[in-house]
Amino acid sequence: MNTRPLLGLFSSDLSVINVGLASFASDLRRAGGRAVDVDWRPPAGGDPELLAALDRCMGADGAVRRDVAEATRESVERLLAAKPTVVGIGRALDVVPGMRKDLVLHSGPPVEWNRMSGPTRGAVMGGLVYEGLAKSPEEAASLAASGAVTFEPCHHHATVGPMAGIVTASMPVWILSNTAFGNHAYATLNEGLGKVLRYGAYGPEVIERLRWMERVLEPLLAQALASHGPLDVRSLIAQALQMGDEVHNRNRAATSLLIRTLAPHLARAKAPAGDVAEVLRFLDGNDHFFLNLSMAASKCSLDPAAGIAKSSMITVMARNGTDFGVQVSALPGRWFTAPAPMVEGLYLPGFTAADAAPDIGDSVITETAGLGGMAMAAAPAIVQFVGGNVAQALAFTRRMYDITLAEHPAYKIPVLDFRGTATGIDLLKVCDTGVVPVVNTGIAHREPGVGMVGAGLVKPPFECFRKALAAFVDSIGA
Repeated sequence: MNTRPLLGLFSSDLSVINVGLASFASDLRRAGGRAVDVDWRPPAGGDPELLAALDRCMGADGAVRRDVAEATRESVERLLAAKPTVVGIGRALDVVPGMRKDLVLHSGPPVEWNRMSGPTRGAVMGGLVYEGLAKSPEEAASLAASGAVTFEPCHHHATVGPMAGIVTASMPVWILSNTAFGNHAYATLNEGLGKVLRYGAYGPEVIERLRWMERVLEPLLAQALASHGPLDVRSLIAQALQMGDEVHNRNRAATSLLIRTLAPHLARAKAPAGDVAEVLRFLDGNDHFFLNLSMAASKCSLDPAAGIAKSSMITVMARNGTDFGVQVSALPGRWFTAPAPMVEGLYLPGFTAADAAPDIGDSVITETAGLGGMAMAAAPAIVQFVGGNVAQALAFTRRMYDITLAEHPAYKIPVLDFRGTATGIDLLKVCDTGVVPVVNTGIAHREPGVGMVGAGLVKPPFECFRKALAAFVDSIGA
């Protein structure tokens, strides 16, 4: 054997391309060599079962089957064409489809009282006290366990709710219309951070704030909207992304734009000057006020993309603090779930990871629509709230283009040279690459009644997508 060429490698100036474990390149760099890492992994992580399922979605040419590709393209084109618009505010009982006095809506997939997480239980207890159906949190817990109250997901009623996502009959809700397709979506008004119902708190100050929102905030906002006319949320989101928001956990610019839009109309509302001033102070002090609007905008943008046979686009991601669930366009209304993961993040003073509940909330609908964690590069300041650093925020967003179908024509990111946000999560690409969507989120205390304890980043469980792929393959007759 002629070993001269091989031995020659060790006496020459090497430039190495490393495919595989990063430690190989690290060792070489420590020895003074140069190496470039290639981010490569086998399709589907080399999982034979996943590979077989993905193969069934492919045509003879090795590309995605034409019928699947065309159906999926139809889904993402509907999402990109959406025009979410605020058309009013109303009482949930009057406007949310199927709402009843004995019905409590919650975030995420279906969950029974005995499986509910601490923050969801706390928010249910607070919601029942707010409605006057119970006189105390303890009485509310007994009522909830008795079976006299029905629980259903917000998503089953064209509604989304942040964190616990509790919606009861008397709560005011935003009414959004997707004017491109005529469908509607609903979301409650944002209460702010800290001890609030959506994080599972139910103290007297929480209930009083909810009643003030019903008694003062909602009527004034309704007057302002009636004076202004329909409010173009797509335009507000597009502007906010260029002002440093990603409209999930950073909504400062979007909230400011909303206040600037509505303030002249609030000033002309028929109401005591003290009430108007109180509403403006509340909006000014709540940087997250726009969150519920961005969620409802995402929901009404995605709903027309659901129900398209053979489309592999993800149309819902949501969690209830117990389970994380996803839905795929070809199988509308069908949940694919796995246990909700824990969130890695930053904690408020006095709290640690030991206090945290598992991931919770419908707010991941923003990521499903290409915002939030998918657009973190637009909001580098968010790392001070959810953890990580600016370089990671940029890397997260760039990675999301690997699992999506399009770039949004209106939602653009300045630091990426105004590239459109990664939009339309494709089930096939997630399963092929093993890359799951990046989600940023708040963290609730694991016990009922406490509230918010932090914020951070979380990865959806891959098992949801694995289950969805198996069912999707069966549905397309492959």
